[in-house]
Amino acid sequence: MKMDFKQVVLAASALLITAGAYAVDAAAAKALASKNACLACHAADKKLVGPSYKDVAAKHKGQADAEAKVVARIKSGGSGMYGPVPMPPQPNLKDDELKLLAAWVLAGAPDK
Repeated sequence: MKMDFKQVVLAASALLITAGAYAVDAAAAKALASKNACLACHAADKKLVGPSYKDVAAKHKGQADAEAKVVARIKSGGSGMYGPVPMPPQPNLKDDELKLLAAWVLAGAPDK
């Protein structure tokens, strides 16, 4: 079986997209969440002030733009999606930090 360059690129892209959806540096993400007071209102598996990260992951499951939506919500804050209590914005986080947190949340906030 011979694969041309386009097939190799498509296969590699699919692998990276799939791996990226689940490959998260959990320790770094949890430390970042702790540093920015996210864990004061959120827990992995139970509602505190805000929804659990597992509930957030379930709400966005299967959405192609899930990471972008969660990144935007973390950065701008807001309310109404999970109730009336507003989530404060995190405008000082860098893009890579926002993406790390979003990927971690969408993975269900794993410890490892």
